[in-house]
Amino acid sequence: MTARRWVLVGTAVLVAGVAVMLVWLRWESANKVATAVSALAGLAAVGVAVWVGWTAVSAGGGRVRVRKTGAATASGAGDANTGVVGKSVAVPGDLVVDGSGDARASGEGDANSGIRLS
Repeated sequence: MTARRWVLVGTAVLVAGVAVMLVWLRWESANKVATAVSALAGLAAVGVAVWVGWTAVSAGGGRVRVRKTGAATASGAGDANTGVVGKSVAVPGDLVVDGSGDARASGEGDANSGIRLS
């Protein structure tokens, strides 16, 4: 059984257990328990969402592909980019630039038609 299936089965068992517990309690007690369970579940959901987002960004494994871009021209102190520019800590995995267009800069401008990480 896959990990995703185990999580789904575990969640179903947990929900069923809480439902049975709430049925057996008196209304006043069940109301307090339901409030506490809801608060804990909300906090757990926020924690899991942050954890998933963090691992998706920091673990890598993704791929950014740039293909067949057009031309870009910059003048003065502008930037012309037909590739990828970003921070190296935010790279999700592989970066591929294939058939990028011409990037031209004049004056103090900066041109990039490939990959530039800082």
